[in-house]
Amino acid sequence: MSSHFPRINRRAVVLGLAGAVAAPAAVRAQPKWKPERPITIYNPFAAGGVTDIQLRFMGEKVSRLLGQPVLIEVKAGAAGTLAPAQLMSARPDGHALACMSINSLRYPHYQPVPWHPLRDFTYITGLSSYTMGIVVRADAPWKTIEDLIAAGKREPEKYTYGTSGVGGSGNLMMIEIDQATGAKFTHVPYKGGAEWMQALLAGHINFLADAAQWAPFVDNGQCRILAMATEQRIAKYPDAPTLKDRGINAIAHSPYGLVGPKDLPPAIVQAIHEAFTEATNDPGLQPLLDRFIQVPWRKNPAEYRAYAEQYFNTIKPLLIKAGLAKA
Repeated sequence: MSSHFPRINRRAVVLGLAGAVAAPAAVRAQPKWKPERPITIYNPFAAGGVTDIQLRFMGEKVSRLLGQPVLIEVKAGAAGTLAPAQLMSARPDGHALACMSINSLRYPHYQPVPWHPLRDFTYITGLSSYTMGIVVRADAPWKTIEDLIAAGKREPEKYTYGTSGVGGSGNLMMIEIDQATGAKFTHVPYKGGAEWMQALLAGHINFLADAAQWAPFVDNGQCRILAMATEQRIAKYPDAPTLKDRGINAIAHSPYGLVGPKDLPPAIVQAIHEAFTEATNDPGLQPLLDRFIQVPWRKNPAEYRAYAEQYFNTIKPLLIKAGLAKA
């Protein structure tokens, strides 16, 4: 019996159906974002410090991945909050980013600023976390943290310490120590670790209370650790006690990460996050961080924002207790 229908080419039908199924997927698939010109990352601390070194190392790797140079521009000062402030006038196109320290989540609680840390930035990726301690020159008269505290009680405000700024993690740590022990020391803020390290070695200040920019100088015998502001002793320096070991409940947590202007499109956020994640995995990075006893602080965009929201909304009571913020 003859048919009124033409003979069907089954192979053509299969291929046609496959094409119909694949077409929507092809429409949905979008090419990854690529920058059209160099990317500028604002560094919140002085040139030559560990943050600067890390950003330049990672920037070189990211430039190869994204196909444009990554430029690191120092915007030091105001306890490390000037760098993210640069983004207030930046377009949300991925070409201007900033390294944000934890100080930017504290600063608005006690200092008027023209930005809000949760409303005015897009959180992209966590980078690393500073390891904090109290360090003196090797020829200093104090051999233990108890010796230093005793001196601060005998002669209040005579002895000076350096940090990266008023209200920063080091300054906050020392305020807690003062309150816990009754000692009084004088704070001298600097723009970053490279500056306060030079000040200590030159004898302009008596000790440091900040991130481990000092570690190479401990290693070469120029400096001595009196106490670490960590939960547990550091494997590299097992003989250095923590403040908790000495009955002082002061722990300095100080992570930092990368942010962009607010309303940065998700595709750009994801591309930058992926590039910096790959740079974090580069085997050359960890030896650099090890020099300053730092570890990667891995946070994806959602995790970083959640951390920022939680910290910003819970830190104020501690700042009030430290005398930095008002109730």
